[in-house]
Amino acid sequence: MPDAAPQRSDALKNREAILQVAHDALAESPSASLNSIAKRAGVGPGTLYRHFPTREALLLEVHRHDVNRLVDSVPDVLAAHAAPLDALREWFTTLSAYVRIKHGLGEALHSAAAQEAVSASWPPVTAAVARLLDVCERAGEVRPGIDPVDVIMLMSCLWRTPDTPEGAAQTQRLLELAIDGFRP
Repeated sequence: MPDAAPQRSDALKNREAILQVAHDALAESPSASLNSIAKRAGVGPGTLYRHFPTREALLLEVHRHDVNRLVDSVPDVLAAHAAPLDALREWFTTLSAYVRIKHGLGEALHSAAAQEAVSASWPPVTAAVARLLDVCERAGEVRPGIDPVDVIMLMSCLWRTPDTPEGAAQTQRLLELAIDGFRP
């Protein structure tokens, strides 16, 4: 929303509540209605539509919000783990769970605007992976010179696993296979 007037604190609070509820609701069911999202967020439909006039606008903002939250989590994930490689594992597990939700939205994220939003998320995600790899490299946990784009492409297999206990186990096995290839 460039050039938009600053929002009141209650409007910002409503917007954040809508985005969080929408993330959760869409994770449960990609066909969740906007009215059900508004109700769960504790706002009226008019409030939801003032912030997000279309379903696509809401979906795209949930995507942007989730990517920003994931990218911004890198310092906290690194601080929470003594071994940087454990932080990398956790971060990619979270990324794969998020992308699995996005894939569940199917056609909703295939418009030109959606593709633009997905493309815009690539540089910050790549920078986050580069930071994780750099910290792992300085700790001697991965070999030098690993390309973050290559890592993202390799790790893309993680979000193809099913959202089941078996899929979670497969995600962990695939993650470990990839990490073995990163070691010095």
